[in-house]
Amino acid sequence: MARFRDRVVLISGGARGQGAVEARMLVAEGARVVIGDVLEAEGRRLAEELGPAATFLRQDVTEEADWARAVAAAEALGGLHGMVNNAGIYIPRPLMETDAALFERHMRVNQLGCFLGMKAVVPAMQRAGGGSIVNISSTAGLRGSPGALAYSATKWALRGMTKAAAIDLAPRGIRVNSVHPGPIDTDMVKVWSNEQRAARIGQIPMGRMGTAEEVARLVLFLLSDDSAYMTGAELAIDGGASL
Repeated sequence: MARFRDRVVLISGGARGQGAVEARMLVAEGARVVIGDVLEAEGRRLAEELGPAATFLRQDVTEEADWARAVAAAEALGGLHGMVNNAGIYIPRPLMETDAALFERHMRVNQLGCFLGMKAVVPAMQRAGGGSIVNISSTAGLRGSPGALAYSATKWALRGMTKAAAIDLAPRGIRVNSVHPGPIDTDMVKVWSNEQRAARIGQIPMGRMGTAEEVARLVLFLLSDDSAYMTGAELAIDGGASL
């Protein structure tokens, strides 16, 4: 199956974790991918692994110029048909341990980065005849998350931005949906102690953490024509944790 033949997808934060798995799956289904990340060594290794269908560039999602370069790289490959706002940071602190600098750091990467990305890709997607944007939020954007105030705030914001952008961009042929992963077994949750990890798993009805592959399959569905009548949707993938 090659659902993405002749399509180009831009993935921010694509050098490792969920973004890297998405890139591998997209290439396997015929897509060309642009991988953006500040992790240059990992990003270049991934692009080399994936071959001529993949391009890596250093991308700081808080910089408009970096988004412009990423979009140009995508159009050089044949247009821009999909984009995954995957870049994000997670530095969990409760309210009374969160200072303004930490809050602003989350806002700049998780929220401003998403805003800049959505705005940057619209002209190119219109030139390509339409497209799909997938914003990676979190179950922290559906309910409170313990000890992670700044992260939760930005993921709630991302949920609202997705819905507003979906309304704005539908007449332009661009769909915008959000994905809300629960605990996923990637490097991002290595900040947890063994006790914290066990406690979080204990709250999941399915009794385990999710995998990056499971999230990537949902992302690919939203990027594909299989979800052609979906926009503004928020899809939890969390083993039932948000029930």
